[in-house]
Amino acid sequence: KTVTTMEGPSPKALGKKRQPIVKVISRNVEEYTRETKVDQFRIHRNRDPTAHPFEKAREYTRALSAVKMEKMHAQPFLAAMEGHTDGIYCMATHPESLSVLLTGSFDGEIKTWNLASKQCIHTIVAHSGYVRGMCIPPGTQSLLSCGSDATVKRWNIDYNNYEEVTEQTLPTAVYNGSSPFTAVDCQRVGSLFATSGSTVEVWDAERSTPLNSYSWGHDSLSTLRFSPIEHHLIASAASDRSVVLYDLRGASPIKRLVLDMRTNGIAWNPQEAYNFSLANENHNCYTYDLRKLDQARNVHKDHVSAVMSIDYSPTGQEFVTGSYDRTIRIFPVDKGHSREIYYTKRMQRIFSVKYTADAKFVLSGSDDANVRIWKAHASASLKTLNSREKEAIQYREKLKERYQHLPQINRIARHRHLPKPVYKAKRLKVIMKNAEKRRETNRKAHSAKDAHKRVSERRKNIVDVDNAK
Repeated sequence: KTVTTMEGPSPKALGKKRQPIVKVISRNVEEYTRETKVDQFRIHRNRDPTAHPFEKAREYTRALSAVKMEKMHAQPFLAAMEGHTDGIYCMATHPESLSVLLTGSFDGEIKTWNLASKQCIHTIVAHSGYVRGMCIPPGTQSLLSCGSDATVKRWNIDYNNYEEVTEQTLPTAVYNGSSPFTAVDCQRVGSLFATSGSTVEVWDAERSTPLNSYSWGHDSLSTLRFSPIEHHLIASAASDRSVVLYDLRGASPIKRLVLDMRTNGIAWNPQEAYNFSLANENHNCYTYDLRKLDQARNVHKDHVSAVMSIDYSPTGQEFVTGSYDRTIRIFPVDKGHSREIYYTKRMQRIFSVKYTADAKFVLSGSDDANVRIWKAHASASLKTLNSREKEAIQYREKLKERYQHLPQINRIARHRHLPKPVYKAKRLKVIMKNAEKRRETNRKAHSAKDAHKRVSERRKNIVDVDNAK
């Protein structure tokens, strides 16, 4: 760059013509030239904050635009897959394939779906009653299913075949029980699987009778889950409102937690070995540490009806819930309220929800016989992003995180449109809660000192905690 200036004494003083003085700014061309077409031009920036007095104002405007654009591009619903003739009760995802989904319905059918093509590729008439549970043993081409006909059946299914199979499949093994089964689950490592019914029974795939049987009380069990990290731990929920923990290395249960209402679903955190979450009948979810069961780690509220199903994201940072109020909610593990709510006009009561193995999608099975696919992040783009787009998204996320506490940004980010029945039920719950607080305050004001001790929200639902018998 060349700059021409007219400086120096006047021509009259020198007795000659004025000569221009040339000052040259020299820069190294190699530092500002791209080597290839895909490289970006280098831009000189002054990092001195005093040179940018309006930096925060610009960033606030960009953060506000980013949170508005996120709402504008929020389209979480992707597809609904039809094929079942009755409501969907349970689902199972393949541990090694992202495109395989299995669903079981109230009419005893099991369907295999290809999520990429959104087509049903295989149908099995599996049980004479409800399909209560399913699981895929790791490292195998098989499926375990249990039903209300008191049988557990093993099926061989070619998960690598993406074309529709029309021939009828017969089970390769049948395990008979003394009472109807309500759930089945497999170890992540090993050949054992467990079932729940009148008792918790542990089976080996090579034997027709259970290896061991556990019970605590006389009530039937509704669900059970193996820990994905500590493979010898099982958590089960019973109809007497209890949650019982078992260790396969011992001969008896190790702990029992009794709650004020029944638990419908259990999910272990895949990244934190001791933490698990419960879907409860009292509209809430609870996260517990099995080493300290006398207090919940967190209480997750927002549903207005019983929570029927729960499943963790593979990252261990979030979990998804499906409820009797016909909505799906996604909760951060460390937050008490959901960050997303999903629903459609046609979707009915939800009995099963699942995360995909890449944590990008949520799957739901409901009473209207449809399987629905949702984005885990409502405004996420499904196309392949280049490096500049990824950097722009990361920059916008950081801006929203930095200015999230400002009133206008916080209001837009937290706003969720609710269905009318859910909105009315939520308002009614607020009125009831405020009335209960007033009654508690009046009771405390007119009673003797220390007659009514305050119980924290994380302890309210706990009735009893028992150790091994």
